[in-house]
Amino acid sequence: MREEKMEPEDTEVDLSPSWSPISRDRLACANFSEFVRKKRKQDPGCDAEHSARILEDSEDDDSPISEHVQESERSISFRTEARPLPPMPRTRQKASSYPRRRSSQLWSDTVDNMRHDLSTKEIKRQEVIYELTQGEKQLIEDLSLVKKVYYEPMLKLVILTESELGQIFGTLDSLIPLHEDLLARLEGLRGAEKTVQEVGPTMTDWFPCLDAYITYCCNQVGAKALLDQKKQDRRVEQFLRLCQESSFSRKLDLWNFLDLPRSRLVKYPLLLKEIQKNTPAEHPDEEALPLAMDLIQRIITEVNLKTGEAECQFYRRGLCYSEDSQRVPEIQASRFLYCHGELKSTKGQKLHVFLFELVLVLTRPAAQDREGPVQFQVYRQPMPAAHLNLEDLPDGEPSSSGSFRGAFTGNDKVKNCFRVSTTGRSKSQSHSLQANDSFNKQQWISCLRQAMVQSRDGQTQRKVSQRLSPEPALYNNIAELTLNSDAEMLDT
Repeated sequence: MREEKMEPEDTEVDLSPSWSPISRDRLACANFSEFVRKKRKQDPGCDAEHSARILEDSEDDDSPISEHVQESERSISFRTEARPLPPMPRTRQKASSYPRRRSSQLWSDTVDNMRHDLSTKEIKRQEVIYELTQGEKQLIEDLSLVKKVYYEPMLKLVILTESELGQIFGTLDSLIPLHEDLLARLEGLRGAEKTVQEVGPTMTDWFPCLDAYITYCCNQVGAKALLDQKKQDRRVEQFLRLCQESSFSRKLDLWNFLDLPRSRLVKYPLLLKEIQKNTPAEHPDEEALPLAMDLIQRIITEVNLKTGEAECQFYRRGLCYSEDSQRVPEIQASRFLYCHGELKSTKGQKLHVFLFELVLVLTRPAAQDREGPVQFQVYRQPMPAAHLNLEDLPDGEPSSSGSFRGAFTGNDKVKNCFRVSTTGRSKSQSHSLQANDSFNKQQWISCLRQAMVQSRDGQTQRKVSQRLSPEPALYNNIAELTLNSDAEMLDT
């Protein structure tokens, strides 16, 4: 790593989950009826006809959250016509179809007279297959719910434009038929005694449909950034908060729902492994299950690769340079991100740090238009991973190469620190950084070590290639590198 001469940059890390955009704190919930009463007093000039029409649509659709959506929509101010909101007729509250906690029904609970010849292992196998089936049913319910009570109301109420909603929700709507297809296949496998014989061939035949996840997951990085940006708008924040307070949401926010497909994708190998564990020898599924597991792992790897490339491109586009020398070739040559998140400097300054495939980039929040894309101002000179040095600092005051004095007060002790430094093309740099806890510190250290090793190995290969090839290309083989950390990006 390099550091501006004799000006060591220590950074205490304020690391959010390293693999994804920083999540915002959930908003505190308020009582619906109290909130709406206050809102009516403060703002009687709502568009009554428009609001009432949306509410009627919600009730006609037999939505599980009709009353809560009514409260939400009535509480949002529309300035088209200044009329007092007419009293809404009292309606009997419907029982929610989406409890905060899902029932934990087992397969054995659905069987009236269980066959006595079923072994304990076979019962466990049926339980896992039933869990696989129920998981599909719950995912379909949740995705349909997202469309019905988030997308459609926000579109009708013009809380977000159709284009913005399209960016945030991506191709979510196209995933519902895929999972409905699998659910129908799985339910068709159940015999008269509610047992399933072979599940491997069905999964092997269906898994190729999951190629649709590449488009959806690649869109998620930009979708999350846009959603966080739009939450700064009062109407958007208010609508999402009221939805989260409602019983249908199970206290999950919109992004939790939008992230469900990705979470489901990485669960398939675990379920298949458990089914295989309880599948006896000579069973018809014995050969089919390994094939299905191999197929889904290859699909997940492909999704990881494409998602990593999309994430890298998204953040590369968001970098702002104060001088041309910061535009080092390693940034454009990088194909993925190992990790990124907030860390603190020696002065207690928050930095957003990106560890790309070939370079470590420290940035600060850039002044940006409220409606514009997310931007990060590059801070100091980017540090090529091939020239990085890494030092794990013990808890306490860092050594003479940097100090965190002034960043803390009272008896606060400096913990979870590490130092990166480099000497290379120009000035040497040294930055001491602090993570928000020991776990995140170890994540950073692990990723940094991996990046350093891979970059140096790649650099050696390129030197050999340059000696053998009359027309060498500096980064010809970079895209072929595969790294395990991309899989972890999907597991968080």
